[in-house]
Amino acid sequence: MNPEQMTHTERRAASSLAGIYSLRMLGLFMILPVFALYAENLEGASPALIGLAIGIYGLTQGLFQIPFGMLSDRLGRKPVIAAGLVLFALGSVMAALADDIYGVIAGRALQGSGAIAAAIMALAADLTREEHRVKIMAVIGMSIGASFSVAMVMGPVLDKWVGVSGIFWLTSVLAILGIAVLYLRVPTPVLSRVHRDAQTVPAQLHEVIRDGQLLRLDFGIFVLHLVLTSVFVVVPLMLRTEGLSSDRHWLVYLPVMLLAITFMLPFIILAEKKRRMKQVFVGAIAVLVVAIATLSLSAGSLLTIVVALWLYFTAFNLLEASLPSLISKVAPAQSKGTAMGVYSSAQFLGVFVGGVVGGVLHGSYGSHGVFLFDIAMLLIWLFLASTMRHPRYLASYILRVGELDPTAARELNLQLTSVRGVAEAVIMVEEGLAYLKVDSKALDRDALHRFSIEEGV
Repeated sequence: MNPEQMTHTERRAASSLAGIYSLRMLGLFMILPVFALYAENLEGASPALIGLAIGIYGLTQGLFQIPFGMLSDRLGRKPVIAAGLVLFALGSVMAALADDIYGVIAGRALQGSGAIAAAIMALAADLTREEHRVKIMAVIGMSIGASFSVAMVMGPVLDKWVGVSGIFWLTSVLAILGIAVLYLRVPTPVLSRVHRDAQTVPAQLHEVIRDGQLLRLDFGIFVLHLVLTSVFVVVPLMLRTEGLSSDRHWLVYLPVMLLAITFMLPFIILAEKKRRMKQVFVGAIAVLVVAIATLSLSAGSLLTIVVALWLYFTAFNLLEASLPSLISKVAPAQSKGTAMGVYSSAQFLGVFVGGVVGGVLHGSYGSHGVFLFDIAMLLIWLFLASTMRHPRYLASYILRVGELDPTAARELNLQLTSVRGVAEAVIMVEEGLAYLKVDSKALDRDALHRFSIEEGV
């Protein structure tokens, strides 16, 4: 087995798990650009309740994702993922059948309760060797980004063809397709265990939530998704006010998303390859402030709204890609999974707060109230980001070293840290693993692999 190449099983796991994740997220995202217009006609609707309906899935998702991941350790990955997809499908049906806002809120809450993100990441870790785990996580992450971009265009198009209730029905079908992919395409792991690089370890939560650098990043993803959700409480209404019917909103989102992705890529390269991560990161937050301020001042000009959305999504996509990379760089190698679990919970709670607060402010103060709140939150984030330490350009790396007694583990730790490119090493004796922080450009991989015990998947 070539340790540098993914096996067929690993490639199949990566593609199929990314497919499940993207099918689920596609259904959630398609609602975003059209729901505010649809919900106006629901019985009992108010701006505050519309915002709650948009954001409520974030609350249940944030609350249940870590427990679902822990449950998968006991009951098995596939049964827990399937149960989560069933809950998601039932919530979609409930929302599709609802004729008042309260039924939609209940359906959206049920959708979010099928929180399978942590269980999918755990299954991905079960099915890959340690040295390839970053690759499968990257594939899943890219699938989420692609789903978001596609959904921004498909949502308005499908709204014209089948309406928002039809989108909810389609979302339910996509969840069922996800179950089929799970059992027909995803390999079954020989062994499931806790993976510190991919799962939340409760004993590490205290350490992670006390880390000021990680908290800055958690606050960042919270604000990023708070602003996203609150923006979509009002932007569809703004586009309609400028004379663009809902079935034509895709004419805005399609070029905006294409341009945003195109303009984002050079900055990703600058941040990672040229090691200008902090400068690019802080600059992107500043662009978000400019974009939201432009939206606030765009009344009467469709072109200004389009330009503001282009700026917004360029910065959003850049930050959405940069934040997980920063978490990986900042988090201790042995608690990366826990750091990512807290980060994901903060993201979903941001969705919830953005929907609720956006709806309340829109009802009381109009779109300007929403945008002023967003700008205030972004300025706080900008200050916190500007005061964070420059990240070390280190990647997490895991080495299987086998059973060791404490004395041998201490000796191996010294040997590992003497390898060129290894900055830190923590050996977990009970797991037979060494968790490393390495400089990928300088790493002597041949020297490092001499300490490894190969294990098939």
